[in-house]
Amino acid sequence: MSHADKRIGFVLLSNSACPLPSTRIAVLNVFPLLKAAGYDPEIVFEPASATETPDVTGLTERVKARGCSLVFFQKVHGPSVLAEMRKLRDMGVRTVYGVCDRIDDEIVGATDATTIVTEFLRQQHAPELRERIHIVHDGIERPGICHPHDGDTGSTPASRLRAVLVTSSTLETIPVIGRLPRHLDLTVVGRYPESPSLKQTIRGHLKRALLQPRQPGLGTLRSAGFQTRAWHPERVYADLLDTDIGIIPVDTRFDPLPGRKVSYWEVKSENRLTLKMALGLPVIASPVPAYLDIVEQGVNGYIARTRPEWLDAIDALRSPEHRRQVGLAARRTVLERFSMEAQARKLIGVFEKLLVGTELTA
Repeated sequence: MSHADKRIGFVLLSNSACPLPSTRIAVLNVFPLLKAAGYDPEIVFEPASATETPDVTGLTERVKARGCSLVFFQKVHGPSVLAEMRKLRDMGVRTVYGVCDRIDDEIVGATDATTIVTEFLRQQHAPELRERIHIVHDGIERPGICHPHDGDTGSTPASRLRAVLVTSSTLETIPVIGRLPRHLDLTVVGRYPESPSLKQTIRGHLKRALLQPRQPGLGTLRSAGFQTRAWHPERVYADLLDTDIGIIPVDTRFDPLPGRKVSYWEVKSENRLTLKMALGLPVIASPVPAYLDIVEQGVNGYIARTRPEWLDAIDALRSPEHRRQVGLAARRTVLERFSMEAQARKLIGVFEKLLVGTELTA
């Protein structure tokens, strides 16, 4: 391929000056690796603020002017996006749709290839489309950081365990677990204000109290017992390292995607799991399909479906030596398989298939 043949245009979900984590992980982190492989990636569209349904009118003319041979669409969809995808195909420009949590047969059918984060999500698409869908995971961002496991020796159960839950939402209760065990201290890192005001704190307490009659299994004002922290892309690593275990409890009640027989929680990627495992942190998680192929029960982590299973796993990880062993096994499991380099190679494989016709399997 010539240099022009390796010019790849990227349509982003969020602005590169203030990217969402998915834009940073799936696109911006990969740019240096693409450049090292001889590709010339450039942003051909980015919204002022994050949106999955942007107006990309005029994209085809911009792509033509910049001489891109392929355009990668990160998570975006909608009438404007679909129209430009079809114009690009008519012009002979290859297109790739990158998605992590959506099932859209129309867009998969309109593009030359789709990259998706899990095999489970791939299997939810129409059978005739699956051969053009390829698995490219989210790459681990900070592989050099590892939990020190200071003091994680011996077999005497710890008097208290420190746990961390990283979420993209503002949890007021803890799914599945509900009331926390007396020996567990939990920090929830999510979309909370940096320094909550007294008014915000009172509002949060009232919201928890009001939830009690409707959702008795999810915790109450009296028993919530966790502290919250505002998420920050750098500080989150300090939050993870300053703890004993990671937890990912998910409300697994049936909450279907529009027109589908699968729930929102079932199509989640493994990113939150591999983030913690890569640090060498022992993790207990709900049975998200993407997690089941990674976790070996009691060896490199735990899958828990019910409150009793959660309590048993938490109790097992009170042993400092067991925590250390599980954490190190977790790190070994994911470090290479989910590295940025490994995912970049898979993405490049998709590009090469489309641009020069090299052999590629899903």
